[in-house]
Amino acid sequence: MRQIRTKVLIAGGGPVGLTVAMDLAWRGIQVVVLESRAPGEPPSVKCNHVSARTMEIFRRLGVVEAVRNSGLPADYPNDCAFRITTTGVELSRIPIPCRTDRYTATGGPDTWWPTPEPPHRINQIYLEPVLFAHAQSMPGVTILNRTQLTGFEQNESGVIATAADLNGGEDLTISADYLIGADGAHSMVRRAIGASLTGDAVLEHRQSTYFRSPELLKATPTKPAWANTSLNPRRSANMFAVDGKETWLMHNYMKPGETFDGVDRDWCIRTVLGVGPSFPIEIITKEDWTARRMIANRFRERRVFLCGDAAHIWVPNAGYGMNAGIADSMNLSWMLAGVLKGWASPAILDCYESERMPITEQVSHYAMNTSSALAKQRGVVPDNIEAPGPEGDAVRARVGQDAYDINVGQFCCGGLNFGSFYEGSPIIAYDGEAAPRYDIYNFTPSTVPGCRTPHIWLGEGVSLYDAMGPDYTLLRFDPSAEVGDLLAAAEIRGVPMALLDIPVKEPVYPEKLVLSRPDQHVAWRGNAAPKDPLGLIDRIRGGGSRMA
Repeated sequence: MRQIRTKVLIAGGGPVGLTVAMDLAWRGIQVVVLESRAPGEPPSVKCNHVSARTMEIFRRLGVVEAVRNSGLPADYPNDCAFRITTTGVELSRIPIPCRTDRYTATGGPDTWWPTPEPPHRINQIYLEPVLFAHAQSMPGVTILNRTQLTGFEQNESGVIATAADLNGGEDLTISADYLIGADGAHSMVRRAIGASLTGDAVLEHRQSTYFRSPELLKATPTKPAWANTSLNPRRSANMFAVDGKETWLMHNYMKPGETFDGVDRDWCIRTVLGVGPSFPIEIITKEDWTARRMIANRFRERRVFLCGDAAHIWVPNAGYGMNAGIADSMNLSWMLAGVLKGWASPAILDCYESERMPITEQVSHYAMNTSSALAKQRGVVPDNIEAPGPEGDAVRARVGQDAYDINVGQFCCGGLNFGSFYEGSPIIAYDGEAAPRYDIYNFTPSTVPGCRTPHIWLGEGVSLYDAMGPDYTLLRFDPSAEVGDLLAAAEIRGVPMALLDIPVKEPVYPEKLVLSRPDQHVAWRGNAAPKDPLGLIDRIRGGGSRMA
């Protein structure tokens, strides 16, 4: 049996597994990724959106340009259109810039966000190959395709895993310091550590179809849209443009009592599109799925961690399926790197579960609230929505406005991107001020410890995040603020900390000093260095609990 040694073993080579592999390698940590699919084997088409926060991560990892330049054609509108049928009357539309205008557009519901990287609409079949190629090119990343984790044991010094070569070759024994289970909703790693999913096992069913229709764009009377929702009394559904030319993914919402096989798929598709039986449609794959809200009762068992769908499954409204999983992995990655490099106490790893579990609850409830509102609207589409004249016009205006109001939050979810904060974490130095509350759409940038470090531009095209180091960064807005003792304390404990003076004439943060974590959340702030700098350093490295 072939033997391999690595620092971190990752089960699952989807977007979550690949991203955490890239981030760990970027931080100098050797990783091995196990993926059962062959290189280039296409993933599911279910994911369609990369959030702004994830795009910020891709910017840090040097892959954002390749991601941004993939997917829909550059001039294809990223709008969300609501129509009676796809080829019928348009009710309303949420404007979202196409790729060409994404960095320069103003005036839309998501163009005001303080970020260097707005969101990107791209299907997973285009996203994943970009991430795979980038990860494969990075020193320190080894991807073993057609290889499946079959078991593992752990002890005080590491994890010993076994894996099968699915092509019939020699099986593997892999020794690692840590194991990350990014192996999806049916996670073998989750089962092996005895974690269980709790919540709502069945919320609704979606008869989803990936299909080709070369004539559909020409048959649509208004300009194209990335997301297309049809609302009529016969059949309502949501549909996404995949290639911006001829391929589409339709989610047909099943009514109570209906089953996947009990509803004529072809009839549903044609009813949603508003086309006749001779209109050319080719079904590529059936992607039926059941919506759930299930969260693991724990995300960790000693040296083994869960990320993404292995830890939580919910209706991916607001695009927070894959994106929530990537957020998990980025919270874990820097802590693991700190422990493996020796500057962080192993106790810091307890914070992964204590920080991410509350966020998971928040995100899942926002997704569920949106799902409930959408289900209610679909269930009460007025029978007279297609009536001619003033009566029908009034109904269509009302339904269109309701569709806009219900959906603008999930498709332009600034709050979920930037508003979440870590509350009650033992490695954050709180100062008594509560973090600003947020909803799915609205948020307030804040330096309150636990919040995302607010973004600012340092110059033309230069983001604050571009200038920050990979580890802790002490932002100083007043060059006269003395920070020598704090930097010395960090050096004593071996905590990597860079000082970044912000060259602005007017302060853009309320405080003179803000300490940003490696994941770009605020760890501490003040107008002067802490009176007990070693106490602060011990807190942020997971080695102490004294307040600074």
